[in-house]
Parts: sequence; C-alpha cells; structure tokens
Amino acid sequence: MSRYTAVTDEDLEAMLSAIGVGSLEELFADIPKSVRLGRDIDLPAGLSELEVHEHLAALAARNRHCDEETSFLGAGMYDHYVPALIDNLLSRSEFLTPYTPYQPEISQGGLQVMFEFQTAISELTGLPVSNASVYEGPSAVAAAGYLAKLETRRTKLVAARGLHPHSRAALRTHAAGYGMTVEEVPLNAEGATEPEALQAALDDDTAAVFVQQPNFLGTVEELGELAEAARGAGALAVCAADPLPLGVLKPPGEQGIDICVGEGQTLGNRLDFGGPSFGFFAAGERFIRKMPGRIAGETRDTDGRRGFVLTLQTREQHIRREKATHNICTSQALNALAGVVYLSWLGRRGLVELGELLLRRTHYARESLGLEAINPGPVVREFAVRVPDLDGLFKRARAEGVNPGYRLARDYPEYEDGLLVAITERRTKTDIDRLAALVASAREGVAA
Repeated sequence: MSRYTAVTDEDLEAMLSAIGVGSLEELFADIPKSVRLGRDIDLPAGLSELEVHEHLAALAARNRHCDEETSFLGAGMYDHYVPALIDNLLSRSEFLTPYTPYQPEISQGGLQVMFEFQTAISELTGLPVSNASVYEGPSAVAAAGYLAKLETRRTKLVAARGLHPHSRAALRTHAAGYGMTVEEVPLNAEGATEPEALQAALDDDTAAVFVQQPNFLGTVEELGELAEAARGAGALAVCAADPLPLGVLKPPGEQGIDICVGEGQTLGNRLDFGGPSFGFFAAGERFIRKMPGRIAGETRDTDGRRGFVLTLQTREQHIRREKATHNICTSQALNALAGVVYLSWLGRRGLVELGELLLRRTHYARESLGLEAINPGPVVREFAVRVPDLDGLFKRARAEGVNPGYRLARDYPEYEDGLLVAITERRTKTDIDRLAALVASAREGVAA
C-alpha cells in the first residue's frame, strides 16, 4: 500500500540546504519563464475527508455500468462475459504480477504465461512471432509505425479511416515524435477502405499501410487486396485486428499482412470504465529484433526440465538505453494472463462458435432495426446505421435502461446521423427486439 507523508516547512528547508539551494524558486531557475504558468493554480478550497467522500460518491453515482443497463455500446470496448475462473487463476501467487521481471528466470510462472500468451496470439493472427503484450491497442498501432520506420527508413504512414480514431490519434502523436507524417485514406460508400484512394496515397516514401479488421464500423475489409497494394509500394502492411472475430475470419498473416496488432480487452477483461486492458503485437520472423515488448522463449534447465527465459533482451531499454527499439517496461502481464486463460477456456471450437454467434446476432440486429445501413456489406459484431432522430432514440432508450450504441459523429462528422451498434453474446434476441421496438417508437415520433 502506498503512503503519502506531507512535507513540512522544516523538511523542505533541510532538503534545500542539503543540495545547496536557497529556495524552490532557485531550484527551478533553469525552467524558462515562457513555459511557466506565472500564477497560482486555480484550485477550489480544500475539503474535509467527509466532504471529499460525499463528493466522490456523488460523482460515482452518475456512472452506469453494463449490469445496470442493456448496452449496445462498443467502439473498441465490449461487454463480454468474463468467466469466474479467470479471477481465480489471476490470484495465484506464481502469476500475480502486473510488472515485467528484471530477474526473469526466477519468475517461471510469469514467463510461462508470456510464452503461452505468445503462442495463442501467433495462432490467432497467423504470424510466427508475438511479444508478451503491450499497453493497449493504440500503443501497439503506434509501435508498429516505429518498426516500419526502422525497417524501411521511410517517413510516411498511410492509415485507413476505418482504423480506430484513438489508434489514428496515437499514430499521429508518435509519428510526429520520430519525424514521420500520416496520411488518411477515406471509406467508400460500403463503409470499407477505398482501394483506389489507398493506391493513390502510396508512394516511394510510404513505410506502412494501416487497416483494421473488422474496421471501426464493423466492416470486414478485403485484407489481401490492401496488403498487396502495400507490398507493391514496398511498404509494410499492418492490421489492427479484433481477436475474437479471428475465430471466423481468415488470419491476417495468411492474407499478406506483415504485422498484426490489436486491443485485447475482449479476451477475458472487463470493461472497468475503459481499462486497464492489454495490447498484442505479432509479426513475421524477420521483424523480431525490431519488435517492442518482452518475448519469452522455451528452454531446458541443467537437469533437462522444461523452463522459460526472456529472449533477445538486447533490444530493450534497460540494456541498450536510447538505442532500444521500445520503451515498454510494464507490459500489462496480468491483463494478458486473463486473455490467455479466456482463450484456453473457450478452446479452438469455442472460439469459432462464439464468432458464429456474433455473426448471426449482428446480422439479425441489423435486419431487425430496419434502418439504412452505412456499411451494408459483411459485418462482424458491429454495424453502422443512419437514425433519422438520433436524439429522440437516445432519449427513449436511456429512459428504458438501454444504451443504443455509439454516436459516430463524435469521430466521423460525415455520419452526423450515424449510430454504431455493437453485439456480444450478452445481447440476447430479446434485447435486440427491445432495441428494435425503441427504434420503431422513435421513428413513429418523428412521423407524428
């Protein structure tokens, strides 16, 4: 448990004296005045412990979670069922650490988790090498951009508009830091990446092309075609994939994708108001020395027993410092453990059956709502529709304890009346019919 101990005036004076500084102002003298605030921070008056408790309780009471309402909200985080055995296994002493060990061979349980996790991700993505997790999905996308820079020595990244908005934002932020630019490719009338626009964006300076499968609207992309276009320009093909639909979709690695990354929240991690979760990163073997994060390998000890080690650590910052290929220390190992336990619990057949269930219910929901589809082609888990009176639908739905989905206009102004509806195994036929009834009621209100 962390402890906070206040610094008294006497403590402050003693510390300043010990380092030979007369005041706090003198300590910060090297900070330019142009970047200083120049005034006191505008904070409200302090509160007592009781008042703070009451205030925080009031804020918490404004939240609603998915056990209190029927939620069709997705957009990257999904209300899947988390089996009870996950918490049970996560609490075992040989596994219970969120931190990456610096004397790794002592932590054989943690290393085995990493190794099994890597194996599962490689099988899902169809790529031979996986790391032992990264922070979350957008960080993994940004890390793929840096790998592309190291591999190609080029300075341009091309991102499909169907890539999650948060991933595009992270990619832009990181790219600016390592001297690269990002060009966006629009979606076509079917809600998929426009191939001709992608081809036009490619040039001799393109390091990588980024697409998502399924994309942010739920559209199943033609990965093979997009990957071939990237290869034709000498660029890497990067796919940000939702791991659950990979049970029914062809693995990205079998469609010419060089790097597959993604958000792992759907694998045994609860929503938890947006995190934490974990990201994954898989790639072709030729990229292994440029990949971010830890990689665990299998070996034998001096007695011939199966054991695990961290491999290729010469890529990492605690050894190579500024020459390292990444700066990841904490690797969300506990969340990744939940992911591999979940995949083991489902099994190969269970993963396929869950994917098929999502397909059936998603298409049933799209047909039941009777609204104009923004992406009328094949979809998995999510679909986008136009709602004539979006405000009216939200008002009716929230009054009935239903969250109808995600307003696309928050990230896609071109879909001002767009609604992104997400389906998980927790959304039953009854739930979908209930949403359809609310949509019909809202439409009748508009007609009236």
